[in-house]
Parts: sequence; C-alpha cells; structure tokens
Amino acid sequence: MEALRASYGDTSSDSDSERENSKKPRISASSSTSDSNLATETTHLPLPPPPLSLLNPPNPLGMVDCWSSSQPNRLRSFPHVEGNYALHVYIPVFIPSAAKNEMTQFLKKVSSVVSGLHVVDVDVPLNSLYKDDSKLEQIALGREFHISLGRTVPIRVHQIDSIVAMLRQKLQSQRRLDYIRLFATTFVLVQYHFFLYDEVLTHSFVASRYWIDFSRWEVFVNDDCTRTFLSIEVITGGLLEITKQIQVVNEVYKLHNLPEFYKDARPHISLAWALGDISNSLKRAVEEEMKRLDVEGTLRKRIFSVRFSGIQCKIGNKTYNICKFSDE
Repeated sequence: MEALRASYGDTSSDSDSERENSKKPRISASSSTSDSNLATETTHLPLPPPPLSLLNPPNPLGMVDCWSSSQPNRLRSFPHVEGNYALHVYIPVFIPSAAKNEMTQFLKKVSSVVSGLHVVDVDVPLNSLYKDDSKLEQIALGREFHISLGRTVPIRVHQIDSIVAMLRQKLQSQRRLDYIRLFATTFVLVQYHFFLYDEVLTHSFVASRYWIDFSRWEVFVNDDCTRTFLSIEVITGGLLEITKQIQVVNEVYKLHNLPEFYKDARPHISLAWALGDISNSLKRAVEEEMKRLDVEGTLRKRIFSVRFSGIQCKIGNKTYNICKFSDE
C-alpha cells in the first residue's frame, strides 16, 4: 500500500496532511535539499502512456484511412430492445481469387458512375477506393459474404437454444436424407455396373457438396426502401438446393412465431449498398457495363462458382455452426 501511495501520490485530504506535517520534526533546508528533490521526482512521476495498439487497433482489412465516422451507416429494420438478439441464418461464401480481378473492374466502373455506394458491412465509400485496384479488391471482395436463408429478426434469449437445436436437427437430417437418396440411386447403378461398395459411399458423400453458381449482377431494395444493394444472384447451379434449405429454415421460424422468408426467394450475396432507393440509376449502370462486356466478348455465363461448405447461424455476436463440411 505504501508503494502504491508513493507511485500515485497521497490520496488523503489537505487537513490530514497538515496534521501529519505538524507532528513531524522540522529539517533544515540546507540538509534536506537533495532528499526533497529526490522525493519530488519519485512521488510525482507521470504514468506511462498507454500502448499505441490500444489507441489504434489493427484493421483486419488493411490500411483503411480514407473515410471518417461521419459516413452513413446501415440501420436495422427493427429497433434495438434490451434482451433481444438479432438472428441471421446464412451460407458463408468466399469469393475465389481467380474472379476478383474482373469483379474489381466491374465495381470500379459502376462506382465511378453511381455515387453513394458503400462496401457492405465495412461501410467504406466505393468511390474512395476505385483509384487503387488492390485496396478495392482487398476491402470490397476479400472477406466473408452471406447467402441469407431467412430474415434477420429479433429473438429473445430463451429462444436461442431451441432455435439452434431445431436448425441443426432439421438441416442435418435433410443432409442425411440426401445421403440415403443418393446412396439408393447409386447402389442400383453399382449393382448394374458392378462397382465396389466402398466406392458408393465415397461418391455419395462427395456429391452432396453441391456447387453454387453466381451468374448475374442484380440490384435489390429493402422492404422499406431505405437501402439499395448491388448484388450477385444465384439463378442456376445451387438454386434448387438453397431453396430447399430456405424451406427448412422457414419451418423453424414458424415454430417460433418468426416471420418467414420471401415467398419468391432469390438467393444472392450483396457487395455494396447505398442510402435510399437508387435502383433505377444503379440498374442502368449495371446494364450498361454488362452490355459493354458483351460487346467486347468478355461477358461470362458465371461470374464465379463456389462449393457449398455449410450453414451458420449468428445470434447477437455469437456464431453457431449448423451444418458444416470440412475442407478437402
């Protein structure tokens, strides 16, 4: 305790210190000059400054210093209520490196025509990045994206365990059912072609990991028309499988009195957003860029493809693995 007092100074009141001083014998100034100087230096040393890492935490997306806190942020479609947690069920997606260059050029062109676009989740203005292709690619495309399987809705704390358990049960049972169906079909073929039994199990397991094709740039507007999104839609490969998974998630939502997903769901990932409804101008910019690519002969049938890796559920700040395939 005495050491703490010596380091941070005496915390007693002025009257207490005066009483203590009156009881102590007086020492001549000549004999105590060096001692008093030393005591002053030791008792009034300033605290060391905090580490710079606390003041400037590292940015996982790299050196992003081109925007300020005054930029507009996306808002939830429901107000925050104490004790509520936001629920989001989704398929995680990572854009392959081979597709990033062309996508970067597309974003660069669109953001130069349409102002007000921001990178989703990071909320960085796109027009502040299009002069640096590497930074645009890293910030706009170098992270995890989501294919939503249900609406983002508030739930109560007592619903968390039930929702997670039901999602795991239903989605994993669907996965096992797919295995059984695939095994039965493959087994008939194996009997006909005289393949080995263990080869059947291998093919049935691998085939269950379907491919997701992101084939079309699209523009979406949220329900209350306060946000416009630049997205890439799934219209061919993987659409049937994702639709089935959305139906399963809807069943769990209904059992917990939660609103179901859109009837005509259009699976997609969103890359950028803007305030308000700017769908008309954004669609024109997207269509013009696609026409240009078509004329040049560089317009592809698929923007990129990824393999389905599983389903996750985020509740508040915690993420739950619902159905996950190990990387191969």
